[in-house]
Amino acid sequence: MTITKQKIGFQHVGSFLRPTDLKQARVDFEAGKIDQAALTAVEDKDIRELVSKEKAAGLDYVTDGEFRRAYWHLDFFWGFNGIEHNHLGGGYNFHKTESRDDSAIVSGKISFNPNHPFLKHFAFLKSLTDEIGGVLPKQTIPAPGQLYAELVRGENEAKTKEFYPNEADLIADIQKAYHDAIIALYNEGARTIQLDDCSWGFFLDKDYVARSTDQNKYDSLDTPQVLLDLNNGAIEDLPDDLTINTHVCRGNFRSDYIFSGGYDTVADYLFAQENVDTYFLEYDSDRAGGFEPLAKVSGDKRVVLGLVTTKSPELEDRQVIIDRIKEASQYLPLDRLWLSTQCGFASTEEGNELTDEQQWAKLKLVKSIIDEIW
Repeated sequence: MTITKQKIGFQHVGSFLRPTDLKQARVDFEAGKIDQAALTAVEDKDIRELVSKEKAAGLDYVTDGEFRRAYWHLDFFWGFNGIEHNHLGGGYNFHKTESRDDSAIVSGKISFNPNHPFLKHFAFLKSLTDEIGGVLPKQTIPAPGQLYAELVRGENEAKTKEFYPNEADLIADIQKAYHDAIIALYNEGARTIQLDDCSWGFFLDKDYVARSTDQNKYDSLDTPQVLLDLNNGAIEDLPDDLTINTHVCRGNFRSDYIFSGGYDTVADYLFAQENVDTYFLEYDSDRAGGFEPLAKVSGDKRVVLGLVTTKSPELEDRQVIIDRIKEASQYLPLDRLWLSTQCGFASTEEGNELTDEQQWAKLKLVKSIIDEIW
């Protein structure tokens, strides 16, 4: 039987710069000046306006901009049973700065929470796309391997081992919690789900691991097999009409990055064996290496080249982007390639260092090149 997956279409990786009124509403909420209902009302208004802008920009798939989140990953983790919000006393060390110290820690056996807030978040987004028509909703969530990375980070590891002395049980529970979450999102109408994944970066950048052994335990792993198994196990036996994509990132915080290194060291795992439909790959700088590893992308899986950066306001040279797409097509046929920005514009609520107008100019450039080449 031939399964028809969703077309790639014109889509943004995920997050958008937070509007000023939303940032203020979050400050007021944390200070106790407004309640959750008032904050949600601001979020709803701004998401409605964003979706209209996304449609006007020609996007085929739209997101809620991750407007209800502080972080691209942690808010999702905190929604599981057995996971709590904690502070590690230090954040991730980016190239020039350090992130806030929020984290996620095990407080019991991990399982899917039927009242996970992301279900309502997606339902609202889908209600908007159903209302305006002509666009489809996309749900972004962090990859299973990303949760594992957080739970073995620094002081978190001891608490994880307290509840999970056998790591195989931890992996199994993460897989099941994710599988149940994905099915629940599917039941709300999600047909395109994107797994955002920075965890491969630990294997791309050995220098980072060498200087960060106090923050993570990836240096003790012989291969990336644990990530592959985690992610593939979570996405087994899903409905045939559900498209699972992944976005591989090297860190995106206030226009800064964590990791450097090409995909060569993980291509035999990530590209050859991860059972996703499409890869959204960061390729906006020399830190991402060359296109040669794309030859390892197996089957009929597709690659969206993140050649337009969200980390700086300068608009890329159109011909340079076109030339790089042609270069990539030496390793993967053009009909299996596509174009996007390298990441979101605000992986955390702080956002990258560009303006609202500049983020839309970036997307306009992406759309015009897609229209010309494909």
